[in-house]
Amino acid sequence: MSGLKSIAAFLLLSLATRLHAQKLRIAAASDLGPAFKEVTAGFEKQTGARVELITGSSGNFFAQIQNGAPFDLFFSADREYARRLQDAGQADHLTDYAEGTVVLWVPNGSKLNLNRGMKVLLDPAVKKVAIANPAHAPYGRAAVSALEHFGLYEKVKDKLVLGENISQTTQFIQSGGAEIGVTALSLALSPALKDEGRYVEIPHDAYVRMVQSAVVLKSSKEAALAEQFLEYLHSPEVASIMKRYGFPGPAAEKPEHP
Repeated sequence: MSGLKSIAAFLLLSLATRLHAQKLRIAAASDLGPAFKEVTAGFEKQTGARVELITGSSGNFFAQIQNGAPFDLFFSADREYARRLQDAGQADHLTDYAEGTVVLWVPNGSKLNLNRGMKVLLDPAVKKVAIANPAHAPYGRAAVSALEHFGLYEKVKDKLVLGENISQTTQFIQSGGAEIGVTALSLALSPALKDEGRYVEIPHDAYVRMVQSAVVLKSSKEAALAEQFLEYLHSPEVASIMKRYGFPGPAAEKPEHP
């Protein structure tokens, strides 16, 4: 009997150790940083698992994952990078989880009149305009698209300052490296910035719709936990968080299985 008790105790200890050791490594677009700090905290509390959240530009993460970076989940700021990983056989279960919105943002001390909309970029006081690097940041491509839509790109292209990602882009404006810039609504609404500046939304018809997608990486050692996180995105709790950060919802569709 004592032997059976020992075996049972060992199995329980092994299970507890396994559950304690579970950790998700999530690569997420920078616009998700503030919202996902809350989302991942809720998931950790609910499951007991740990989440390591790394934010950056979607294009850079795409390249890192292609080269074997050990992430479990990838949350892109657009559908393209996630789809390309799926098409390459490196990812499964593509999920549309949010839609991004771009805004013009200035610090509170700015005298620029945002009621002018995009035309404010032609104000003589504007020497630098910050946008994310369109080479690897979907928000950067949206910014260029909006500038072209309003016929402003050629007029302001020499003023552009490129951030590595949308978070760095916002820091450029906040620190005075640029008088104004195009950033994510989610960052403008974040606790760190909502009282630090003013913004105006850029009309949605001025840029390609930014449907944001996530995938579970086939190299993940925590695929079941990753799937659980994707399901968690559909909860009312997450929907409430995402809405506060200007996202229309945590997911437009259920996970897509190839």
